Amino acid sequence: MSRHLSTCRVEPWGLRLECPTPEDPFSDSEVTWLMPSLGLRLTHQRPRSRHARSGPSVLSAVRVQRDGRAWRTTDLLLGLAVPGGTTARIVRCEEFAAAVAGRVLGPGDADQALRTVHRTLEEVSLHRHDLGSWLTHRGIYDVWPSL
Repeated sequence: MSRHLSTCRVEPWGLRLECPTPEDPFSDSEVTWLMPSLGLRLTHQRPRSRHARSGPSVLSAVRVQRDGRAWRTTDLLLGLAVPGGTTARIVRCEEFAAAVAGRVLGPGDADQALRTVHRTLEEVSLHRHDLGSWLTHRGIYDVWPSL
């Protein structure tokens, strides 16, 4: 898939991306942060209307490889939806299970996904499911989702 990026910036914690989503009737753009040291991709859909209710942020387990200026991610098909103000929940379980059963996702990647998501769920829970607080705890002082 190829998309035009409105923002692409290397940060001390990883890579900050934003791209418009003109094909989506509900969201105006998608904000993504790749955090290689945590094995995570953090994503948020910006609503098209400023009056619309914002959906959850999603933390997905990923493998990130960086080669010079190129960043490559492998989605490990398991993540957390963090709505803000309520409990985070594990998402994409069925897709993950099917990929493991069908040997699309190998044992090493499956294990990494499970460890990453469960570690992150525990940490986010300790911060009362507040992503801003959790990010600060991890040494990332930028505002999420960025304005």
